[in-house]
Amino acid sequence: MSRLITRRRFLIGSTLTASALGLSGCDALVENPSVQQALRMAEGLTMRSQRLLIGDNTLAREFTLADISPTFRANGTSMPDGAQYQALLAQKFSQWQLEIGGLVERPTKLSLAALKAMPARTQITRHDCVEGWSAIGQWSGVPLGTVLDRVGLKPEARYIVFHCADEYEKSLDGSGWYYESIDLVDAFHPQTILAHSMNGHDLEVPHGAPLRLRVERQLGYKQAKYLMRIEAVADLSGIYGGNGGFWEDRGYEWYAGI
Repeated sequence: MSRLITRRRFLIGSTLTASALGLSGCDALVENPSVQQALRMAEGLTMRSQRLLIGDNTLAREFTLADISPTFRANGTSMPDGAQYQALLAQKFSQWQLEIGGLVERPTKLSLAALKAMPARTQITRHDCVEGWSAIGQWSGVPLGTVLDRVGLKPEARYIVFHCADEYEKSLDGSGWYYESIDLVDAFHPQTILAHSMNGHDLEVPHGAPLRLRVERQLGYKQAKYLMRIEAVADLSGIYGGNGGFWEDRGYEWYAGI
C-alpha cells in the first residue's frame, strides 16, 4: 500500500472519528470547551504539517479520461427546493448571477455566460467523500484566483466564503443554509476552480448546477454546490455558527486536507 493511500485513509478516518462524536450522541463531549480546543489545535497542526511537507501549490493527482468513474454519486442535497433556485432552474439559469462581494475593491455579479467566457481549466481528479467512497470525474471551470484578481481583494481579506442555494434543517443558530470557506492559500491554488461543467457537459442539478466549488486537495464536503454568492472576509466567527462551514458548525474539521 502506498504512503499516499495510507495517509489519505488515515485523514479520512480521522475526520470521520471527529465527526462521529457529534453524530453518535456524544454531544456533551463535543461541546466541551477543552475538547473543542484540542481538536482545533490538532486541525491546525495537520494543516501546517501538510503544507510544509507538500507545499502550497503542489497539485492533487490528475487522471486520464479512461479513469473517469462510470458512476459518480451526488452526495448531500440533490435538488434545492427554495423558490429562488426553482425559478432560476426553470429559466435554465439564464437569469442566475454569481455575486462577489465583501472585502473586495470591485464588487460584481457574473452571469453563467460570462463565467463560461473566461479562460477555463479542465482537470480529472478524485473526489473523496467523508462517508468513505471515492469517484473520479472531469471538471471544467474558471480558476477562483482569476475571479478574485478581477475583483481585487482588500489587504485585510483572509478567507473566501461560499454561500449556496441549498438549505438544510435549521439549527438554533439559524445556520440552515449550506456554506463553506477556504483560506487564500487554497483560494489561489491552481486546481481550485468554480466548475460549471462535469465530464464534458454542463453541471446537472444533483452535482451542483449551475456552479460549484472544486478545491481538490480537500474532502468532498468542502466542494460546495449551488453557488450563489462569494464573500471575502477577515474572520469567520460572525458567519452562521462561526466555524467556517455548514458541517463544521456541526463538528466537522474546517481544514479537510487529503
